[in-house]
Amino acid sequence: MAAVQRTTKQQILDAVHDLHNIEQMVTREALRELTGLALTIIDDRLATLVDEGALIRKSRGVFVPAILHPPARPISKTMMPDGMVKIEIGDTVLELTPREDRMLAGVQAGAALQFIGVGTEQDVVQVVADLRFKVRELERSSKPKAPSPTPEDDDA
Repeated sequence: MAAVQRTTKQQILDAVHDLHNIEQMVTREALRELTGLALTIIDDRLATLVDEGALIRKSRGVFVPAILHPPARPISKTMMPDGMVKIEIGDTVLELTPREDRMLAGVQAGAALQFIGVGTEQDVVQVVADLRFKVRELERSSKPKAPSPTPEDDDA
């Protein structure tokens, strides 16, 4: 039985997932080592995969797989007069007692805090990067410059 031939694009996408799953940085050099493909082929396929939305370019030369979830369904929460709660997710309806609603809220609180933390972390990283840039500029501008020769120095 003949082996199934994978396209180079699929080989690279699989290698990206493999490296990402073992928490390794995905670079073109790492992909070359893993796949044995030429860098020109890797560069071309990476660009195609980024354009298709299968990969995300995190920074120059660093990639991560895009997480492709199905489209989000409509979600609603209705508080009933008797204290019951109905949560509708697409066509699915959950009927919760007041206690179940509180328990679900407790479980979801962790996700909410995590969501807030991710946004805050990104903001802090940006502020730190901006401050580092400004400190470097200030350091460069505050360095004493060597005095330029004056005409009197030439006469001496």
